[in-house]
Amino acid sequence: MKNLKNEVARITAKLLLEINAVHFNSVSPFTLTSGLKSPVYIDCRKLISYPKARSILINFFGDIVVNKIGLDKVESLVGGETAGIPFASFLAINLDLPMHYVRKKPKGFGVNNYIEGNNIEGKKVILVEDLTTDGGSKIKFCDTIRKAGAIVEETIVLFYYNIFNDVPDKLKNSGINLNYLACWWDILNYCKEDNSIIDNKTIDQIEKFLISPKEWSENHSQKI
Repeated sequence: MKNLKNEVARITAKLLLEINAVHFNSVSPFTLTSGLKSPVYIDCRKLISYPKARSILINFFGDIVVNKIGLDKVESLVGGETAGIPFASFLAINLDLPMHYVRKKPKGFGVNNYIEGNNIEGKKVILVEDLTTDGGSKIKFCDTIRKAGAIVEETIVLFYYNIFNDVPDKLKNSGINLNYLACWWDILNYCKEDNSIIDNKTIDQIEKFLISPKEWSENHSQKI
């Protein structure tokens, strides 16, 4: 099982690199939503434009639902606004399951729903998203889903940053189990296998960031 998980992670890393969803820049770092400076950035939304890569990774999602979580434990898939919506849609089609999506805030007119789709009350659901960094948005989405009366204990994401050690425990404390296909360590390992992707200096900076993201960010923040 561990070898299979490692192979899924390797294939996921390879595909994300091939579609240019992964960006590297240790000289002019990216700014993450958290405010941290980072030498790496990933745009999983690009995947929606690449049907072959998309199909492979959505099949990996399906394997998690069928073989790890269990189809008997899911009655609908819920996509998180906005990036999770297409991935929940693709997966719902593959597994022939109903789908909903959860808003970050109500749209402000009409019936003012947080959850779109039919009545979700009492249903066992899985939250589907593109990625997670610190887990904060997953907790908020799951809180909203629970307020609507649904049962959510699992979330699936394509990519997990895996730079904060407390994220899995923070999610578990909120009653959420995190499932993911790959993380930054998997990208880094693949880049070490294929030295034509990035140079050793960049690899070194990425590794330093992954080991100590806050310290790396502080050292690379521009002084105004």
